[in-house]
Amino acid sequence: ALIEKIQAGILNLATPADVVAFQSLKGQLTLPVAGKISHRYGHKRNAGKLKWNGVVIEAPEGEPVAAVHYGRVVFSDWLRGFGLLLIINHGEGYMSLYGHNQVLYRESGDWVTAGETIAAVGNSGGQNQSGLYFEIRANGKTADPQRWCQARTKHAA
Repeated sequence: ALIEKIQAGILNLATPADVVAFQSLKGQLTLPVAGKISHRYGHKRNAGKLKWNGVVIEAPEGEPVAAVHYGRVVFSDWLRGFGLLLIINHGEGYMSLYGHNQVLYRESGDWVTAGETIAAVGNSGGQNQSGLYFEIRANGKTADPQRWCQARTKHAA
């Protein structure tokens, strides 16, 4: 419901001429943090009917989380189930979500660039271990982050 509210309340973000459009970078973006993917997009959650809408990347608490692309922060706060959550609108209907953070370094309305540190990995939202929940949305629908992003081998920014 939050995603729908954000999409309904935001005009389509224009991408500056010197920034490559998000949609043209499919498969070329870099995951926001290095680590092992412990939960994959589309896999069942807790042996139930629900499925993961994103990925969970195991990473040490405090590890820097990088924005995957240029955009504007449209949500930066606590959300039940996601803990400290940051959502970036990349324009043309694309958004990225970063959850379970220890701390958020950007606020709603802030502009960010690709690779910029936006948060620190944590276990907020009731997680047993530290890691980052990462999701990509295209026109409100979830998309497999592993089809959009390559693994990060080193620390963010």
